[in-house]
Amino acid sequence: MKFLGNILWLVLGGIFIAMIYYLVGLLMCITIIGIPFGVQLFKLGTYALWPFGHELVNGPNEPGCVSVVMNVIWVLLGWWEIAILHLAFGLLFCLTLVGIPWGMQHFKMAIATVFPFGKVIR
Repeated sequence: MKFLGNILWLVLGGIFIAMIYYLVGLLMCITIIGIPFGVQLFKLGTYALWPFGHELVNGPNEPGCVSVVMNVIWVLLGWWEIAILHLAFGLLFCLTLVGIPWGMQHFKMAIATVFPFGKVIR
């Protein structure tokens, strides 16, 4: 069931979401200062490709001081807007009974995009 959900996720826009994450991640990696943010966007892009059966969880020894500071910078720079978009898409998908599983994945991604530093895909 997870495989079918992931395939439908890709067809219904998951590939588009992942490509945006990867493209913006590449743009962020142009500067040395943006590399940590680009790496987080690559992680979110990978998570956006196959969200069914996976989740972002705290890594070993996390949250640490560096990840907390980077998460605060992440939020202050306006990356919380990604979470709002995922919340909007989640609500849109949840309007229909068939779209609820995809809406729930958007809600999981919204939570993951607020504080991505220190998280690993499991």
